[in-house]
Amino acid sequence: MHTSKHRGADPGGETEPPRRTGGGQARRRRLRADTDSLRRASAPGRRYAVKVCDLSEAVASVPAGSHVALSGFAITRCAMAFAREAIRQGLRGLTISQCVGAMDGDLLVGAGVADHLIYGGGSLDRFGRLACINRRIEDGTLKVEEYSSLSMVFRYLAGSLGLPFIPIRSLRGSDILKRLAQTAPGDHANVVDPFTGEECLVLRPLVPDVAVVQVQVADADGNARVYGPRWDNAEQVRAAKRAIVITERVVPGDVIRQQPEQTVIPGFRVSHVVQLPFGAHPTSVYRAYDYDAEEIRRYAEAAKTPDGLQAYLDEFVYGMRDHWEYLAHIGGAERLNRLAADPILGY
Repeated sequence: MHTSKHRGADPGGETEPPRRTGGGQARRRRLRADTDSLRRASAPGRRYAVKVCDLSEAVASVPAGSHVALSGFAITRCAMAFAREAIRQGLRGLTISQCVGAMDGDLLVGAGVADHLIYGGGSLDRFGRLACINRRIEDGTLKVEEYSSLSMVFRYLAGSLGLPFIPIRSLRGSDILKRLAQTAPGDHANVVDPFTGEECLVLRPLVPDVAVVQVQVADADGNARVYGPRWDNAEQVRAAKRAIVITERVVPGDVIRQQPEQTVIPGFRVSHVVQLPFGAHPTSVYRAYDYDAEEIRRYAEAAKTPDGLQAYLDEFVYGMRDHWEYLAHIGGAERLNRLAADPILGY
């Protein structure tokens, strides 16, 4: 059996440690050349602030055992490149929180990077369920706390405001609350409303160690815009102790300052800025690129079994040196250009 170094203890994930696979090297070298221009355009330059770094450095800043909030939603704006790099680096013992479970979280759970999940349910949208998460719930190797999406947002909101707890009505009398009494008994309570004397359900705030947010545009200081649906991203970043911003492109600060009302993520909350075109592939980023249906179907099918998942990881994660080799491997510039968003529709 193969062994490898990793950061933290093995939580009993499904997969074996990294294995390099043979074959296809010449093809990868040819396709890799197609993405060289993207790589050069995205390399941190002297004109950028010290927050701008490459992906490996940002991932290396996350200690084993951290609580990481992910910004993705099903198959939209998922931190896929972050997830693949975390797996390659052997990160272990993560707690992941996410308003709606998504492809990035499923991959991290399947690879054994995360052993604790706090979320509001989720799926791969039209492509099926989160097979890795479901399997590990069923076999008892994943600690999971399942809330409603609204209650997840409330918990992030409480964290962002520095509140000791936050009241919520919608969970009362629900099966969700019954399950939470078993899986997370210390994260909710009934208190007396000091104004009415009525009993009130309250939730503990979520305070992640780091929020990882996939965005379209940011400046070198981390001031970032999120076009399209924002979900709970602003609350995640404000609740977390710091944030890693992965952006399609870094723009001058003057561009951000021209329309400050569009800034969703303030730079003072951000520790690392990573410029990474197609960093969410195969999921979509509004006004940048559509989801890659073929690649999501490939993952959904592979994730149905531990052996299928291992083969997928060997080819698309462990077998790739970095994000750029991954882009070349899946078809390079020719394939990526086909995914480019329509400037009017945004997809």
